[in-house]
Amino acid sequence: MIDDNLKRAMLNIARIAIKEEFLGHKELNDEVKQRLIQMFPRLAEPGAVFVTINERSSLRGCIGSLVAYRPLIDDLIENAKAAAFGDPRFPPLSPEEFDKITIEISLLSEPKPLEYKDIEDLRQKIRPGVDGVVLKLDGRQATFLPQVWEELPDFDQFFAHLCLKAGLPANCLEYHPQIFTYQVEKFSEDDFKSL
Repeated sequence: MIDDNLKRAMLNIARIAIKEEFLGHKELNDEVKQRLIQMFPRLAEPGAVFVTINERSSLRGCIGSLVAYRPLIDDLIENAKAAAFGDPRFPPLSPEEFDKITIEISLLSEPKPLEYKDIEDLRQKIRPGVDGVVLKLDGRQATFLPQVWEELPDFDQFFAHLCLKAGLPANCLEYHPQIFTYQVEKFSEDDFKSL
């Protein structure tokens, strides 16, 4: 668990990372990053985050890392920029949209393989609303964060959409894909607006 001060700092870092693309110069230079790391040592540790951008409560971009392979601060900066400007489902964020977006961060636990015998066994083991899921089959993979259960609360729908996201047929569970699960600590700019 991370405290509210670090959550606020991470949300600010993500927003500045996006803003500096519009400004055309780096605000989060090495000196600033070092100061942030001195205040919040957790930022120097390996971390995996997804950054989700919403505009008027509809998705505007979401990119992240499944595995912690670089310092948390770098993963956060790169994924914030990627969510704003590199999500292939959306055009790059415009300066006019910048003040209308809300940033949400999901800090991921390490994905763990989930052994299961068949679809019914998987249905018993998956925890809707708690587990994020990575599905892998035939060199393809996709993931849904745990919050996707809010939109797709039905197990069959959830996995049909996840199969399609991976570029596989909707019934791909019948081919016994590898399944990994992870959990997230999710927080958003909205969480702090009411305080």
